Amino acid sequence: MDAIQSARPVSEQGEDPLYESAAEREELFNRVAPLYDKSIDFVTLGLHRLWKRWSVSWSGVKEGDTVLDVCCGSGDIAFLLSEKVGINGKVIGLDFSKEFLEISASRQRRRNKECYKNIEWVQGDAIDLPFSDSYFDAATMGFGLRNIVDSNRKKALQEITRVLKPGSKLCVLDFNKSTSQINRKIKDWIHYVVVAPLASLYGLEKEHQYLQNSINEYYTGNELEKLALEAGFSEAQFHEFGAGYMGNLVATV
Repeated sequence: MDAIQSARPVSEQGEDPLYESAAEREELFNRVAPLYDKSIDFVTLGLHRLWKRWSVSWSGVKEGDTVLDVCCGSGDIAFLLSEKVGINGKVIGLDFSKEFLEISASRQRRRNKECYKNIEWVQGDAIDLPFSDSYFDAATMGFGLRNIVDSNRKKALQEITRVLKPGSKLCVLDFNKSTSQINRKIKDWIHYVVVAPLASLYGLEKEHQYLQNSINEYYTGNELEKLALEAGFSEAQFHEFGAGYMGNLVATV
């Protein structure tokens, strides 16, 4: 399916001083959606494509599975999942940004690949998933958990444990808050020398400040592992890569 379905209303998620309400955050992501793919290419030198493939591989998804991509954005990970599960599987891409979902659906139509017909786009809330218990065989979240405010992140992970089948995995890919001083200096250099000028070029200085703040206030790998266990996962392992610039949490129900 390529139609966008609307699920439950997005709940209030605001504590960030720049974007205090869910409506403001939705407006932010709707605004940056058209520039997102080019921006992420530029910021990661295109390596995000490889990292997303790693995340899909770590999720353990296989042919015929029913899988969920939370905070799916423009659909990159959902398309990779679709190729893994095949025409007999099903992928649901969920996001609270209608603009991102429209971009995803448009990409799905343009690509016109047989297996991509198994993707359904749903507008909904990561902390109130509109799915039944133990419904999915695997789940992914790319660049999403960081954008849920601290007080709601545990709830989002709890919701994912609820909709996953026992023994299945969640993979959370995102920018990493490294504990290494060298890695943190590299990350800061990338943001201030590469990302900031790009944001200024497109008039997105405020959005860049939000991104920088969200990374600085995000969790370390150890903190993410602890949070996943507190949310109900039985195992959690964090992988740091890209000179500490990126990280992937693999959590098993």
